[in-house]
Amino acid sequence: MDKAERWLEETLQYRFNDVALLQLALTHRSARKQNNERLEFLGDAVLDVVVSEVVYLARPGASEGDLSKLRASLVKTGSLARLALDLGLGDYLILGSGEQKSGGHRRESILADGMEALFGAVFLDGGIEAATTLINRVFQDRYETLPDEKDLRDSKTRLQEWLQARKMSLPEYDLVAETGKDHRKMFSVACTVTEVSLVTEGTSTTRRKAEQKAARAMLEILAEKNA
Repeated sequence: MDKAERWLEETLQYRFNDVALLQLALTHRSARKQNNERLEFLGDAVLDVVVSEVVYLARPGASEGDLSKLRASLVKTGSLARLALDLGLGDYLILGSGEQKSGGHRRESILADGMEALFGAVFLDGGIEAATTLINRVFQDRYETLPDEKDLRDSKTRLQEWLQARKMSLPEYDLVAETGKDHRKMFSVACTVTEVSLVTEGTSTTRRKAEQKAARAMLEILAEKNA
């Protein structure tokens, strides 16, 4: 634990009063029965509260829905995993031999869970102020580059809003191809905007994702034509 303690103090300026909490936060369930799952549960809740306050104050004009999307963009698994990688958390995770051999220290879900467990451990060790300070330190760069609310809306919603603002008919989505075996299917969907005689296509592992890709392609074309 000495190395982990030094890493945490140098990287995030926090020293545990109870080092056993740090060890537990870094212990994946593949390593032992006493692991970080309960701390992960607690850290997830603490993280939501801290980040909710930040986005609430940063965007006074945002709706509840937009605030939820902003928070989700910060605390989703992929974002947490990237933060953990940047901080070097994976180097200090305690994994079972199977996870070690399969590269578990770089697995997105394990990194994100470890990050939340660490937040939970700091909350228990130092209270809400310590947890808030550490979380805000971790997320500082992300706070400074918060996306616009409109950029968080999915492509189908944005396309629909773009067309409605111009009193145009809504787009039509049609499945044009479905290929591959049941466990590895690929779907191709066409997005048609009749009033401008445009058709785009998107392909992905689900029909929903394919529709989103087709809508994104349509938005890009419409943006170019109206630039």
